[in-house]
Amino acid sequence: MKSPKISTVVSAITFAIITYFLASNVTLTPVIVAGIVFLFTFIAPLIDPPSKRSTLSKASLAGSEDVKTLYVGNLPYRANESAVRELFSDFGSVQSVRLMKDKHTGKRRGFGFVEMAANDVPNAISSLNDSEFQQRTLKVREAKERPEKSSTDTD
Repeated sequence: MKSPKISTVVSAITFAIITYFLASNVTLTPVIVAGIVFLFTFIAPLIDPPSKRSTLSKASLAGSEDVKTLYVGNLPYRANESAVRELFSDFGSVQSVRLMKDKHTGKRRGFGFVEMAANDVPNAISSLNDSEFQQRTLKVREAKERPEKSSTDTD
């Protein structure tokens, strides 16, 4: 779970203080409380505009640096996202890790995908392909683009 940004915490504390003082001095009705909450929905984005939020998406990463996806095969079934992230972060900037699970059993399937900065990919592949990780020999290569399913495809 991500920790809240400072500006979000400051907004919440400010809202709580204002509400407390109003409640202690004025008999609040639900309409006034609703009005305060409504007002803060407009004030909060001004304090913490979306363009400055730290959430990284592919679109925002594309402007600063290219991202490539790596296929990681023969992963141990007990491996989790944080262990794989830690392994790959030794070789560059890791944007995301997705380990695939069986949709019926929920068990890991032994492969996944790691998104990394494009300039770090060759080093990660050469260093980690055919290397041992938790007693398994990894297969690491650049992921192939998944073809888009059209609405006419039937499975």
